[in-house]
Amino acid sequence: MAQRIKKNSQKRVLVVCQHFWPESFRINDICDYLVENDCEIDVLCGIPNYPQGKFFEGYSYLRNRRQEHQGMHIRRAFEIPRGSNTNLRIFLNYVSFPLSSLSHVPRLLTKKYDKIFLYQLSPVMMSLAGIIVGRAKKVETTMYVLDLWPENLYSVIEVKNRFLRNLAKRVSHWHYRNVDKIVTISQKMKEQMHEITGLPDEKIIFVPQCCEKLYESDIHDDDLSRKYGSGFNIVFAGNISPAQSFETVVDAAKQLKRDGIDDINWIIVGDGMSRKWLEDKVTTEGLKNNFFFEGFRPVSDMPKYHTIADALLACLVKSDLLDCTIPAKVMSYLAAGRPLLLAMDGEAQRLVNEVGCGFAGDSSDSAALYENIKKLYYLPKEQRESMGKKGREYHFSHFERDMNLDRLYSFIFDEA
Repeated sequence: MAQRIKKNSQKRVLVVCQHFWPESFRINDICDYLVENDCEIDVLCGIPNYPQGKFFEGYSYLRNRRQEHQGMHIRRAFEIPRGSNTNLRIFLNYVSFPLSSLSHVPRLLTKKYDKIFLYQLSPVMMSLAGIIVGRAKKVETTMYVLDLWPENLYSVIEVKNRFLRNLAKRVSHWHYRNVDKIVTISQKMKEQMHEITGLPDEKIIFVPQCCEKLYESDIHDDDLSRKYGSGFNIVFAGNISPAQSFETVVDAAKQLKRDGIDDINWIIVGDGMSRKWLEDKVTTEGLKNNFFFEGFRPVSDMPKYHTIADALLACLVKSDLLDCTIPAKVMSYLAAGRPLLLAMDGEAQRLVNEVGCGFAGDSSDSAALYENIKKLYYLPKEQRESMGKKGREYHFSHFERDMNLDRLYSFIFDEA
């Protein structure tokens, strides 16, 4: 690991992101890191409702709009929850937070900040209040781009109208062009940001979505071991949405069952807009006894599920986005030290196949996924363990949390 950089005097940082604790996003760990390194953090975020689409217990339009959490000061702007995740509700969710966040701008203009950090998921507009405060107060803004817009929008909401697509592009690029620095999650995205913004090379950096340290540990849970002690465990952890291409998973599961491979436990840990569809689908296809839905679990529980896995699964639909991103889920899987099974294009597929830490085929290719599962299923246990070890070693060499967040810190604060 690279030598940890030495932090200087305390700095005050405004963080703007629609999603924050108790929702499970990596911005939580970044803020923890900043606090660990003597930063005072103010967070402007929304009301937690992702991925279930309803406000978390204890939260409402009136409750817990101001909070203190691990030394951070949190203000929550008005937000319409995603509800049933229809196009209309997603649209209302996307526009409600950035618009309501503007009501916090007058208060924020009275504060003194050393830096402003924008963690840009979807929608890109969630950064609006931070950009305005930065421009008005001449405080340097750094945006960490996780979801590239407008491309990511089209993977969630179908937009065919040429005028609306052009408008989405202009709005998205305005946000990218009105920050001082940009952090990307891949080298290819960095090149795209140069083209969009015209920023010089020293103002754009690639820092991967490093996962929390807890993923690096094996956690043995007796209850889970008893429940899933027999059979071949394929674990999926994360949001259950159309983007995850569960059609591909179900098709592969059907082919395996037709081959007589009936002892695979498909363990689905998470929730989301496609969960009911998936539960109904596996029942219709005669796979109900092979699929197990564990529901939403806190991040702290994830290592327990990774530990019981013979393989960790991730699939995505076809998308131009994939060639320049490695999903956060894949980063966590590498740290977990278990073989990966991917059905996705681009950077993630190349990484897994080149490192030799699993098998990866194309997005939406159920035949390739089926073949890759069979290959892994029939491999001796020692070879599977060797694959997992390669992934974990690659994680420590390239994606380890402190090493990469040190680089992020240095970039934000212009420190060598």
